[in-house]
Amino acid sequence: MQLLVYRLIYPMLWCISKLPWRIFYVFSTCLYIVTYYIIRYRKKIVTENLTLVFPRKSKQEIYGIRKAFYRHMCDMFLEMIKTMSISEKELSKRFKITNPEVLTTIESKNKSIIVLIAHYASYEWSIAVQFLGGFPIVGVYKKLKNEHFDKLIHQIRGRFDARLISKHNTIRAITRDKVQGKLCAYGFVTDQSPRLKNSMYWTNFMDIKVPIYLGGEKIAKRMNLPVVYLKVDKAKRGYYEAEFILITENPEECDDYYITKEYLKLVESQIRTKPEHYLWTHKRWKYRNAKIPKGAIVD
Repeated sequence: MQLLVYRLIYPMLWCISKLPWRIFYVFSTCLYIVTYYIIRYRKKIVTENLTLVFPRKSKQEIYGIRKAFYRHMCDMFLEMIKTMSISEKELSKRFKITNPEVLTTIESKNKSIIVLIAHYASYEWSIAVQFLGGFPIVGVYKKLKNEHFDKLIHQIRGRFDARLISKHNTIRAITRDKVQGKLCAYGFVTDQSPRLKNSMYWTNFMDIKVPIYLGGEKIAKRMNLPVVYLKVDKAKRGYYEAEFILITENPEECDDYYITKEYLKLVESQIRTKPEHYLWTHKRWKYRNAKIPKGAIVD
């Protein structure tokens, strides 16, 4: 059944990826209308998240952000599909790195790098970092249940020689790279919820106490790998600008949770500036009222 669904959908995705840009974004607008007004995809979750995070905003303001978010979400989803056929030249034009020297300077010291990313703006097109010509990019991701679509995600996100590794295989893969003398930039999307039983660190995210995923920080401290945040902003429809913000070059010297807290500050700043570009369909604050596991750190 999974294979049948994949074979039915894949040709449609390929055709969408080949649309000229003007028609492509007209299609995205149509998708927005269907998603927002007819399907109402996760509309309740989005509204609850926005109301929770912005308690002082009026209903009209919340609804305005919500509509803008859905427009952006449809653009971003289709842009991921566009990656199936987009050229390196075109992607480089639409996703620009404003300060590549931050990454190249660290690379010159012969150390692998941890790149922390958020579900903000175009995290899918961040594979354009690969074009800087330094270390190969390795994305840490959660494997999909449908094995055929999982392979498609590998194909899309793994284009231009970028590599993907499952989050459950991260330590093993990075250790193997180190033993083999491979230097890489490892990308972690870190603003997601860990499982409650594994939630051993709780702190404020957008002024709400929730468990925080510590994978990127733990690996950085364990292997003393420099950490940067890839701050991605949407310049205009179909165009993004990104900059590297150095969090630390020496994680071993940092206090516990310093890296994670600095990362969260940077993400929060972006959300408060342009909230419509954050991925509000995620249940990021679902454990806010949950019982904190015994032994967990509450900051």
